[in-house]
Amino acid sequence: MRFLASSILRRVAHAVPALIGIALIAFVLLSLAPGDLVDILAADGAVQDDVTAAQLRAQYGLDQPVIVQALYYLRDVARLDLGFSPIHGLPVADLIFDRLPATILLMMSSILLAVIVGVSLGLISGRNVNTWRDVVASVFAALFFAAPSFWVGLMLMVGFSIKLGWLPVSGMVTIGADYGPLGRVLDTCTHLVLPTAALGLFYAAIYARVMRSAVLQVSVMDFVETARAKGVPERAITLRHVLGNAILPVVTLVGLQMGTVLAGSVVIEQVFSWPGVGTLLFDAVMARNLSIVMGVLILGSILVVISNLVIDILYYWLDPRIQIQ
Repeated sequence: MRFLASSILRRVAHAVPALIGIALIAFVLLSLAPGDLVDILAADGAVQDDVTAAQLRAQYGLDQPVIVQALYYLRDVARLDLGFSPIHGLPVADLIFDRLPATILLMMSSILLAVIVGVSLGLISGRNVNTWRDVVASVFAALFFAAPSFWVGLMLMVGFSIKLGWLPVSGMVTIGADYGPLGRVLDTCTHLVLPTAALGLFYAAIYARVMRSAVLQVSVMDFVETARAKGVPERAITLRHVLGNAILPVVTLVGLQMGTVLAGSVVIEQVFSWPGVGTLLFDAVMARNLSIVMGVLILGSILVVISNLVIDILYYWLDPRIQIQ
């Protein structure tokens, strides 16, 4: 347990300068793009003259050098202030945290689906090499790894929503429906199915390939051969000895891909009109709303750090060798 605590503290200590560096570099790069928020407001007719534009730039610090703006922004973030969105008239933190639960729900359900499907297919494939089961799992992995997530989402929408009418087309809830607490949960779950599948199947394909390779490596190790020589049934060998050791690379990969899952949710949220942070980020990019873009970037970086801490704890629990060390 002492090793686990020291590992977590060490990762947190390493994460702080990394987060500062990410925020600083991203802020500078985004600020170098042509135009700013005031230019967007002027194009929409919200700013009528140069005097008003100059006042707005002075009010939001846009007339300062980029590096000065970046340092001021880091100071505000250290005070847990992510800035203010003049387009929405609300603090950025309120906008993000209002949509964050929907994005976390989509991400967690997608990762859960990916792990269950990927590990299951990889285990079946690795324990049945060169059989029809292996071929089916390999074709699945190749298909969904090659297919873009947005295309998979559109095909699922056409098939299960438009053609069959089994699932809702978009959104998170049925507009105008008067459900009780349980009904709202079930309604949200039905809306969640298609976006979860569209986002999760890509990662399921990756995990299936990684799991298959790990199963093949573990299956020829000495402790597995010893168990087989003692007459332990193959099913017990698979579940007790192979699965627990082969799943470790998948666990590591889940932590590393948390940032890409968040990035993928931006596209999927647009396809299915899912009211999450991804939709907010897309609109902010189109409007050059730098404060929201930076807020989402910092949030994503923090989520990656937290997910890696969780993976460390899970790894400690799954791998007894770490506990012994």
